[in-house]
Amino acid sequence: MSTRRTRVAVIGAGAVGTVVAAAAVDAGHDVVVCARRPIDRLVVERADSVREIGVEVLVDPSAATEVDWVLLATKAQDAAGAAAWFGPLIGPGTTVVVLQNGVDHAERIEPLVPRGTRVLPALVYVAAESLGPGHVLHRMGARITVPGGPGTIAETARATFDEPSATGAGRISATATDPADRFAALLDGSWLHVERVADFSTAAWRKLLTNVGANPVTSLTMKRMSVIQHEPAVRDLTRALLDEAIAVGRAAGARLSDADIDHTLEIYDGFAADDGTSMLYDRLAGRATEHELITGAVVRLGEQHGVPVPLNRAILALMHGVNHK
Repeated sequence: MSTRRTRVAVIGAGAVGTVVAAAAVDAGHDVVVCARRPIDRLVVERADSVREIGVEVLVDPSAATEVDWVLLATKAQDAAGAAAWFGPLIGPGTTVVVLQNGVDHAERIEPLVPRGTRVLPALVYVAAESLGPGHVLHRMGARITVPGGPGTIAETARATFDEPSATGAGRISATATDPADRFAALLDGSWLHVERVADFSTAAWRKLLTNVGANPVTSLTMKRMSVIQHEPAVRDLTRALLDEAIAVGRAAGARLSDADIDHTLEIYDGFAADDGTSMLYDRLAGRATEHELITGAVVRLGEQHGVPVPLNRAILALMHGVNHK
């Protein structure tokens, strides 16, 4: 008797969506990619390989059918536009994994999906660049972080693009019932590792730190990571942006410390000089950037908690300017 393969729909055919779709294929699942426009082929390029991903690409939500998993991999600002896919894809047994930046994943998506749908927030540590329609360069990173229960990684764990430790990424039974455990089991057998952390709020803020310095700075300067690594004045500004974000994160309840600044800068230094960020790639391609969910989150929550963030506020104003039509 044959066993039905798990059905996975990836919404978003950009850098993250294409990389995650490749991992789901490698894990042996039946994968479909939901995109805004037709794509002839999906290709993932790495330093040592180039491969085509054999999946169906849909552009019309009316052609979609119910799946077991929806992996939402659009940019955060495009989530509402992706909502047309939710109706046909989501059934009583579907789990939606939000593979986006920000610190409010569930709050953003729950109003868009059918009532009662399981929504799992996820932090993506994958550095990838879209080289053209359907062609993605996966530069580094093979890690997704999701909320975990007792026995998973503690709040002292730091953000990193390295593979997770055995504690947070151990083999999970395919019959697990917790959504985070089931998602870890879903990608078991692929090269993409799922880490479960006990304090997801702090983990989300640490992931935000990796974005709040490098993304706007590279996007505004139109330079790659070398500008943060080697230009002292820019590095000082980046450090100051991180310092303001940490103050807001603490006020919001995240267990951050000044050591998170140095750790984030170490992450930046671990990138190749010619690596970029998602917001830089968006500017180079003429696309809108997701500044509202990164710098905007720091500014809004700073206002909410009475924490001044003048540098992030200035950066946000400049990002509004470069996105002005």
